[in-house]
Amino acid sequence: MGNNRLARVMAAAAVAGGLACLMVAPASAQSITDRFKSLFGGKSDEEPAANAAVPEDTGDLTCPPVTVRAGAATYAVAAPGKQPVGNDLRFQVTISKMARECSVNGGVITARIGIQGRVIAGPAGAPSSVQVPIRVAVVQGGVSEKTIATKAYQTTVAMKEGGSEPFTLVAEDLAYPAPPGAVGDSYIFYIGFDPQALKPERPAPKKKKQ
Repeated sequence: MGNNRLARVMAAAAVAGGLACLMVAPASAQSITDRFKSLFGGKSDEEPAANAAVPEDTGDLTCPPVTVRAGAATYAVAAPGKQPVGNDLRFQVTISKMARECSVNGGVITARIGIQGRVIAGPAGAPSSVQVPIRVAVVQGGVSEKTIATKAYQTTVAMKEGGSEPFTLVAEDLAYPAPPGAVGDSYIFYIGFDPQALKPERPAPKKKKQ
């Protein structure tokens, strides 16, 4: 009887341990409320979060996962007229951590997307400040993806003599209609560098006087 009871206790402990592991959120899917600082804080952007928290859903609202869009994970800039490779590379920007949270009000979901990365100077020498262009989009996945909402953001990074500086950007205002039923389960947040966002918009052509 003693051995059977011990076996049951050990089995229960193993199940509890497994559930605890399942409740730990990956770094790319953590809340950015008041824990945002602890998530991205620390002595370097390579250190793991000390107090990671599982995101909370609001009612039936599912906050989509966030990931870096393929082909948009790195932003490299070269000297004028050159390609961003070898000795012609001025600087390179990469994304290292992400977080998100969602709220719903009046049938509209507002998302806050947190992004952290690093700017590294290249052999050609980085400028004193670097503009980092990032685009955030919520997309409905499937056979053919459908973009629900998208917005471009920028942040400026002051470069120092060390040639390697972290950056943090929080996209506060990405809003889109709350999807019906389980449709939201196919939604995903994509982030990536978008150099086109740095180009000024062309002014609307002036109408000719009649």
